[in-house]
Amino acid sequence: MKNHNELKICFAASSGGHLEELYRLSGVIEGRNCFLITEKSDFFEDSVFDRAYYVKQINRKQVSFLPRFALLLFQSYRILRKEKPNCIITTGALMGFAVALVGKLMRKKIVYIESFARVDTASLTGKLIHPIADLFIVQWEEGLRFFSKAVYGGMIF
Repeated sequence: MKNHNELKICFAASSGGHLEELYRLSGVIEGRNCFLITEKSDFFEDSVFDRAYYVKQINRKQVSFLPRFALLLFQSYRILRKEKPNCIITTGALMGFAVALVGKLMRKKIVYIESFARVDTASLTGKLIHPIADLFIVQWEEGLRFFSKAVYGGMIF
């Protein structure tokens, strides 16, 4: 097992609440070789991550979803190939799934944290990432009933 100084961690999340949850992991981020992949938005604090990569925001309900999703997969591949992280930690949503999917194909460890907002239902991202996640964390004990390999990790907030 590598010590934390040798680990390189990719954090990936859509802008907004998913990104806010990643920022709550500052204790994991500080002092480690980390970078962020997120969507272009006004929400970014340079002091938390060493490097940040921005991808265009897409919506799965857009008419041009498939070409945009293919571009997102390609962008994710280029970033991960350049950075060579050991693992990917994501809170979702769509772009987090894309990064996790590409990362899994590149044999990276995938850690997924189900949204704090998900108490009574499972998220679509959670359903998609669950089969490929090496560690799947729920923030509410109730979330354990939706995912067979989930662990309860407590709340980020």
